[in-house]
Amino acid sequence: MKFKTSLMLSVVMSGLFCGFEAKAIETKAKNLVLMDYDTGQYLYAKDADKMIPPASMSKLMTVYMIFSKLADGSLSLDDIFTVSENAWRKGGAASGGSTMFLSINDKVRVEEILKGIIIQSGNDACIVSAENLAGSEEDFAVEMNKKAQEIGLKNSHFANATGLPHPDHKMSVEDLAKLSRLIIAEFPQFYHLFSQKEFVYHNIRQGNRNPLLYSMPYADGLKTGHTEEAGYCLVASAKKGNRRLIGVMTGLNSNKERSEEADKIMSWGFREFDNYTILKKNAKVADVKVWYGVNETVPMVVENDLVRTLKKSSADKVKFIASYDNPVKAPVVKGQKLGSIKAVIQGQDDIELPLVAANDVKKVGVLGKIKRNITYLLTGAE
Repeated sequence: MKFKTSLMLSVVMSGLFCGFEAKAIETKAKNLVLMDYDTGQYLYAKDADKMIPPASMSKLMTVYMIFSKLADGSLSLDDIFTVSENAWRKGGAASGGSTMFLSINDKVRVEEILKGIIIQSGNDACIVSAENLAGSEEDFAVEMNKKAQEIGLKNSHFANATGLPHPDHKMSVEDLAKLSRLIIAEFPQFYHLFSQKEFVYHNIRQGNRNPLLYSMPYADGLKTGHTEEAGYCLVASAKKGNRRLIGVMTGLNSNKERSEEADKIMSWGFREFDNYTILKKNAKVADVKVWYGVNETVPMVVENDLVRTLKKSSADKVKFIASYDNPVKAPVVKGQKLGSIKAVIQGQDDIELPLVAANDVKKVGVLGKIKRNITYLLTGAE
């Protein structure tokens, strides 16, 4: 006879995640999300899924498109892009926006174009990329939207490669954080470009506009933005020890306020939170009886570590509820699912993981089965 068994375990942790609703720190930003890179959890969110003008922060999508082509081999850092009159007029110095100071008919290596986008925030470099990769900026925007759907950006729509104001060009700060996480994870070979503090083109030296590169020793990316509608914006990333945080904020009133707010929010995330392994790979949760097995029991384990971002200041308990059939019938195969375990953490959705057999248990032979049946008839025990 098979029974369903539930087992309640409690583990005292040194922290508890607070979730979207726990705003333990105030922010002047109109939209903000602070994400732990490793777990993907949000430490703080304010209108995080609202579609808003992203300004030059959306250049990260243009960069992602270029990185993707470099990674699949269809593009090389040494390939040459040609500067059109359109790119020069729309993105050059005369346009009034940020520029790489490209000239008409310039032949520019892709590596230099990337630095012009990432370090100098060049609108001209973005348009040149779009035209050389897709034929036109409009067609490039179509490709951007297709890629955005593929990688799970649910609240983004692109109308250009630059982030210049357009009624149909919008992103959420949540999507910007997701995109940044993908850039860091998928293209580590190129990520160093985001921490480069200056770049010279046509003998014009321009500094990286990311304020955290100058004020926070462990900051290493990613992108600023500014328009009248969006305000002063920033996608920031910093790695301190083994932890990386990604912060996205919009709607600040000045460069100074953006710098101060970014420093405050990122420092708070490192100070107040940490990552904890709350379930360890192959750690035994319980022993399950095995019917007609050469071994009387088999250990149940989880297959992977469960790591969560938790608030350091809390001393509350994390609860685990294990549910499984007991006994199970032999033979049992290593890795066979025997049940599940649910982690219950205040302020977070419950997390459920499978419980699997830690090893094989073979079935007893005919004589062994007869012996077990006699034992069961005489004593009522397997």
